[in-house]
Amino acid sequence: MKKTAIILGTSRSNGNTADLTNIVASNTNAVVFDINNYNILPFDYDHNNKHDDFITLIKELLTFDNIIFSSPVYWFSPSTQMKLFIDRITDLITVEKDLGRQLKGKTTAVISTGEYDEPKSCFEEVFQHTFEYLGMDYKGMLYCACAFDESGDNTGSDFDLNKYKERVDNFSDIFKSKQKA
Repeated sequence: MKKTAIILGTSRSNGNTADLTNIVASNTNAVVFDINNYNILPFDYDHNNKHDDFITLIKELLTFDNIIFSSPVYWFSPSTQMKLFIDRITDLITVEKDLGRQLKGKTTAVISTGEYDEPKSCFEEVFQHTFEYLGMDYKGMLYCACAFDESGDNTGSDFDLNKYKERVDNFSDIFKSKQKA
């Protein structure tokens, strides 16, 4: 099995959360899957979305031992891209049950950025409850505060990842030690 996958769900593939994600990926030799590069449709009770990229992406993610979810905090919750991905997990407990069962026991965590010193508990709880329901082994969240970038091009933020080096290294170490030979 492969080691660590990171699912990046953000509206800016070159923003603060992506920067933090890429550092963790570099530290852990993880593969980043940017949701923006996939056609993932909203959950649909009639399953008319079955020809999008969700199941193909899930099948690839299931080849990894560790699956990290990465999303900025938007209005106290995950990004739209990440929420869409999480909503589609419903497919894995309704029509693709064999795939859904394969999430059980996978190691998981969350990477996030936001403008507050600490995120509201409701942000992390979305992930915690989802992982618990799926039987995944949740290892915690790496959160780094950054100023809101109003420029829209990632040039207005004063996001200094160096001040979070110890936090990032400690988080990365969890997944370095989880690498299976």
